[in-house]
Amino acid sequence: MTSDGHRPPAAQAPGSPRALFVAFTILALQGFGGVIVVAQRVLCEDKRWLSRAEFVELLSIGQVLPGPNVCNVALMLGDRFFGWRGALAALGGLLAVPFAIVLSLVAVYARWASVPEVAGALRGMGAVSAGLIAGTALKLGASLRGNPLGLPACVAFGAGSFALVGLLRLPLGWTLLAVAPAAFGLAWRRVGGGR
Repeated sequence: MTSDGHRPPAAQAPGSPRALFVAFTILALQGFGGVIVVAQRVLCEDKRWLSRAEFVELLSIGQVLPGPNVCNVALMLGDRFFGWRGALAALGGLLAVPFAIVLSLVAVYARWASVPEVAGALRGMGAVSAGLIAGTALKLGASLRGNPLGLPACVAFGAGSFALVGLLRLPLGWTLLAVAPAAFGLAWRRVGGGR
């Protein structure tokens, strides 16, 4: 935020809703096992439509809202640049072609699901996806240095959330209810909202 309270402009902006549609279609076709990993690289590094901090902001909001994280990010990014037309273009690009591909793959999978090699390949892809997500989390961790909570508090809230979901198997909704009020309260106090 600038001193007058406005968000600084992105380093670059998409030229049209069509550019959003095309970018999100290409992004979706790269994201086997999850698009968030690819989205960060494309939106922040390749297209430069968002800074890493802005991406983390949108992703954080997207995780709290109902629905897939990347769909929420696409909607918010599209809306930021072109309003409802941009939101529809980004979401359409993210969903249209992959939807057709998934329908085709479901038909193929129904025929070959019982083959042990196919089942093994799918398990291997799950491990690769987990590694990609962990790598993205480490890469985006640097943007937490500027967070009002500070890096130690962010790591503590992240570790607590991981423990509740990953180890104790608490549903995400209950985890949010347990962790979010404390994180929100601490951030509110640190930015001076509780004066």
